[in-house]
Amino acid sequence: MEKNNNNLQADITPSANGHALPNGNGAAGGVAEPLNWNQRIWNTWDAFADVMWFIICSIGYILQDLYYIAFGYPEKELNTDIALITGGGNGLGRQLAERLGKMGTKIIIWDINQKGIAETVQIVEEAGGYCKGYVVDISKKEEVYKAADVIRAEVGDVTLLINNAGVVSGLHLLETPDHLIERSFNVNVIAHFWTAKAFLPKMIEKERGHIVTIASLAGHVGISKLVDYCASKFAAVGFDEALRLELEVLGHTNIQTTCICPFFIQATGMFDDVNARWVPTLNPNDVADRVISAIRKNEKLAVLPGFLKFMLSLKWTFPWGCVGGLLRRLVPDASPHGLPSSSSTSSSSSSSSSNNNNIKSHGQANGNIMSSSTAADMAALDAQLSSASAALPAKSPSMLIQRTPSLGERVL
Repeated sequence: MEKNNNNLQADITPSANGHALPNGNGAAGGVAEPLNWNQRIWNTWDAFADVMWFIICSIGYILQDLYYIAFGYPEKELNTDIALITGGGNGLGRQLAERLGKMGTKIIIWDINQKGIAETVQIVEEAGGYCKGYVVDISKKEEVYKAADVIRAEVGDVTLLINNAGVVSGLHLLETPDHLIERSFNVNVIAHFWTAKAFLPKMIEKERGHIVTIASLAGHVGISKLVDYCASKFAAVGFDEALRLELEVLGHTNIQTTCICPFFIQATGMFDDVNARWVPTLNPNDVADRVISAIRKNEKLAVLPGFLKFMLSLKWTFPWGCVGGLLRRLVPDASPHGLPSSSSTSSSSSSSSSNNNNIKSHGQANGNIMSSSTAADMAALDAQLSSASAALPAKSPSMLIQRTPSLGERVL
């Protein structure tokens, strides 16, 4: 292996501009020969023609968009689709399942909370829709691939993939345990790779499909106490854009992608106590309606509320002092109390214990993280949390981890 590496290095000669060129029989030991006049003229013309064609196409796209704004975007029907919604046991995922079910779409729910899955299935079926639910931990690619095979055998090929599931810790970076940082990335973005790889091949084969990324405005701006969350959502936004471009380059223009970036959503369990100003928090029903509209219109990026899209463009124009000042005032505290608000769903608790058994971290998750504890372990853990809670001072902020399973996606 060392010999091969040495040979490879011997075959590479640096050029005058610092770029490596392979050695060969060419002039000057591999240095490229200068182009003749015909080649230079052709290259110049080719570049000019490419720029002009790009400008013409851009004008066409702008005029098309203006036409759609004036007269309305064409909307596609979803009654023949099979939709998979991750984190669909509650929250926004359940809202989307209800709406799609009424439109005749076959719904598949992935969640870790069996009770939440059963409730969503019941709601959709009572409204006359088709819905099946599966307990799947999307942070584990083996479970994703296995469940995808089961769906193909029992229901059919997924044509509408909605990556809705997400988690948040709500802590300053240095207070966030390593496993919560890993969890944020595993659920909020890495899982998108596994679901896309599981279902995209069939979409390409059938020349039909739509992949929806429920990202966040936190995928465009940074917020204190949400460093891991923002970083994972930035990655989710990049995943959507890069995947869309790659599909276009490969010629799969029948496969659509949509990225949804909302502000804080009310009553989904992730940021119920958020301290936000100037921009009102969003109603989950309105968000669900907007998501469905974006899917039907094949929108590439939907920012909620819409006027924030203009504000995002100013981020790259004004100095950081202006941008940072606005963000600090817009969201003074994303997690004032550290713990999620109470929810109608049953919740379980977990902790991260130090050597002296003190509880030292807190966080929350929705329908994405599968607890590996057995019933006996959870009972022992509950007892440990109870004793630790009793030992804390009465007026001190809680330091317990509280996890509320299957709360759907609540994003900034």
